[in-house]
Formats: sequence, structure tokens, C-alpha cells
Amino acid sequence: MSLMLMGAFLSISSVWANNTTSTLPYDSQKATQPVNIKSLTGILGKYFYVRQTPTEKKNVYQNDTVSYLYDKYISVLDSLNNPDTPERYIEIDPDYYKLFVPATYYKSSIGQLSTIKKDTLMPDKTKTTIQKYLPVDNSIFTTKERVNKVVDKALLNLYLNNPEAIVFTEDELEKAGVFVDNIESEEDANASNVKNNMIDVLTSNSPLELEQQAEVEVHKPKFWTVAGNGSLQFSQHYLSDNWYKGGVSSVSMIGTVQVSANYNDKEKVQWENLLDAKLGLASTPSDQVHKYLTNTDQLRIFSKLGIQAAKNWYYTISAEFKTQFINGYKSNDPTLISTFMAPADLTVALGMDYKRKTDKYAFSLLLAPLNWTMRYIGSSEIDETTYGLDEGKSVKHNFGSQIQPSITWNITKNITFESRLDYLTSYQWIRVEWENTLNLAVNRFLSTKVYVHARYDDSTVPLNGSTSYFQLSELLSFGLSYSW
Repeated sequence: MSLMLMGAFLSISSVWANNTTSTLPYDSQKATQPVNIKSLTGILGKYFYVRQTPTEKKNVYQNDTVSYLYDKYISVLDSLNNPDTPERYIEIDPDYYKLFVPATYYKSSIGQLSTIKKDTLMPDKTKTTIQKYLPVDNSIFTTKERVNKVVDKALLNLYLNNPEAIVFTEDELEKAGVFVDNIESEEDANASNVKNNMIDVLTSNSPLELEQQAEVEVHKPKFWTVAGNGSLQFSQHYLSDNWYKGGVSSVSMIGTVQVSANYNDKEKVQWENLLDAKLGLASTPSDQVHKYLTNTDQLRIFSKLGIQAAKNWYYTISAEFKTQFINGYKSNDPTLISTFMAPADLTVALGMDYKRKTDKYAFSLLLAPLNWTMRYIGSSEIDETTYGLDEGKSVKHNFGSQIQPSITWNITKNITFESRLDYLTSYQWIRVEWENTLNLAVNRFLSTKVYVHARYDDSTVPLNGSTSYFQLSELLSFGLSYSW
């Protein structure tokens, strides 16, 4: 051990002894090439050698001890500071240059983290002996890839821990221009000017001053989404007076409008608002009192505010208002059955809402253990007792619970199914409404709709002497439609 330490010490001494200045002819083309003045002895000879480097005096150089690793990865940068080195001898892409130029933000470092690697094929688990008998070294083909990973990892550490040290960005360097070496005219003054510009860029500690200012475009966050659709659909049936099977001609028409305005702050708050209006009229040749009767009439305004509690669950308060547009009558009876604001229902519910949305469907389930309902009769011509109110009263309040699931399913590009179930109870009566709409779009402006509205309500008196609280309305129509 003592002999090894002594040998190492003597080797170092010989290195220091050789670091003396001498005057020898200087060859500029060999200034960057290692010149072995004296081989080092001992263990240091494996890692270091002695070469000539220029001094400040003209045609004067000195002997310096240099490591092989330094010469391989870093010494190429010394050529930039040597005015006598022709541009042709400067390597244009040293492996680790990003670590030794002024700190610059490169896109590849962040891109390495944001790239998702996914194996599309199952690995081959079959054992073979090819690698055993015919070994192949693939490292020479992946040198650049392995070097880039090491460099990107080091730069990423710099970006995270010392962001204030960043001087340039990759875009700024690209706008500074590209150095192109023309060997046939390397003495041309333009090439020297470009090289000097590169040296100024790499040695500067201040950001680049670009003649063309970058354009800044500010995008405001879009929290509101407004959408809607409307349709005007009709059906017509004509029969001559002498039609052999009898019957009457009829015409029906239905118009619908839906407008939604939804707010989503992309974090915790969601606010949904919906205006749903439907009005349908049908001719009634057999009715001696009315020329037209309504087959559907609804004005519905719905609002739901939710604050996220978990991944798909929201603390929710909802409000819903429902009434109709025009007067409603029974066939061959002048008695007014319903009209605008008679009845009018207002419901406010407090509970939890489960939401799930994909590209194919949007599902919501509102569970409201606390619910308040108000029914209002705003016309003295309406019999309030048929809508569950006490005689002479125009308002009735109830407390109860509510369950409201709804789904919008995009079956195909042109077929959409919407369904909404509203279960409401005051623990004295039950009111259930189930609306289903199947929309078959022919093109952007033509569609066919199938609308089915089932209803159960034991809070009102059945009409026409019926004893059943179950009601059903179905409508098949074709016509114009438009969405925005």
C-alpha cells in the first residue's frame, strides 16, 4: 500500500513539473487536438494526459494536465474562445452542451415527463438462445437517447429548484439565428460575424433583445356554457266526406324550446339552469265547442346549484317552477280546467346529487331528504279542490322528500334519448312524473320525435269520473328542428 501511494505521489509530482511555459511553433489547426508531451506514469496515466494550450502571448503555449472525460465532453467548448480555430473544427452538437451554456429552458425536459408510454403488444415471453450464442451490443444505437435522458433529468432539477437562474428560452435561441458553416468560404467575414454572435449569445447573462416583440394572447376562462334547441313538428290527416270507413280529418302541431345556461368553475361549483317549454295544439272536428284543444302544454324552469363534496357527489339545492301557457278544456265542455298560473307548482329541495358524464351519456341522481312544495291557483274560474287545495284557498304548502334521476344518452350521432323521473312525496300523497323523449335526427334541420309522458298523482281528483291516478300522454311527430 505504501509503495502505491508513493508511486501516485511521484506521478503527480511529474505532472506538476511538466506544467511549464515554453515557446514552440503554434499550429492553430492542432490547438484543439491533444498533443502528448509526456505520458503520465502510474495510475494517473489511465485518466489524464498532458497537452498544449495557448496562452495570452502570441505563439506561446503551456503544458496542462487534462482528463480524458473533460476532453471528450467539455473541451469542445474551448474552441469557441479560440479565435484561431476554424469553424469547421467546432462540433455543432456536443452531447452535454445544454449543461454548460447559460441556463436555458428546453421543452424536451418537460416533454419527457408528459409523454405517456403505452405498450400496445404483449411482450414475448418465449425463451430463445439467440442472445446467448449471438450477443449483440445495441448501446451504440441508443447513445443519443441515453444522453438526452441524463441531461433532461439534470435540467428538470434546475427548473424546479432554481428557476430564477434561467436566462434564455429555447424559442429565444431559435430566433437568434442559425450558424451555417460554408467550408469553401470559411475566411468570409460573414461566417466570422455569425460565430462572434453565437459567442455573445452564449456568454451573455441578460435575456435576448429581439427586434420583433412576441405577441401575447390572453384567453379568458370560459365558465358559462349556453346551448339550446327548438323544434316545430306537425302531423296532418285528411279524409273525404265519403270515405268508406268513415272518420274525420285532423291536424296537429307541437312546438318545443329548450335553453340551458350552465356554470362550471372547473373546481367545485356547478350551476345548471334550464328553460323547457312545450305547446301542442290539435284540431277536434268532433268537438262542437272548441276548434282546437291542447295535447301538450308545459312551461318549466329548473335551477340546480351544487358544491363538490367528493369525486362525483355534490351538496345540492334545487328549485323548479312549473305551469302552462294557455287555457285547458275537456272535449265538448266549456268548463275551464286549467290556465296560466293555475295550477303553478314551486319546489325547492336540499340534498346530494350524484353526477357522471362521459362521451356517450350524462347521468344525474338527486337525493333530497328535505323538500318544500307550494301549489298556487291564480284563477277564480278554476276549482281549487280538484288540485288538492281546501275550498276558498289559493295556496297550499307541503314538506316532504324528492328523488330525481335523469339521463341523456347519445345512442348514435343522430339518435338521442332523454329521460327524467321526478318522485315527490309529502308522506300524505305521491306525485310521480316520468318524461321520455327519443329524438331521431334526419339531418340538422329535420327530425322525428317520440314523446311519452307518464304520470301518477293522488293529490288531485281524476277527471271524467275515473278512479285511476295513473295518466299517460304519447306523441309522435315529424318536422323542423335546430340546435345551437
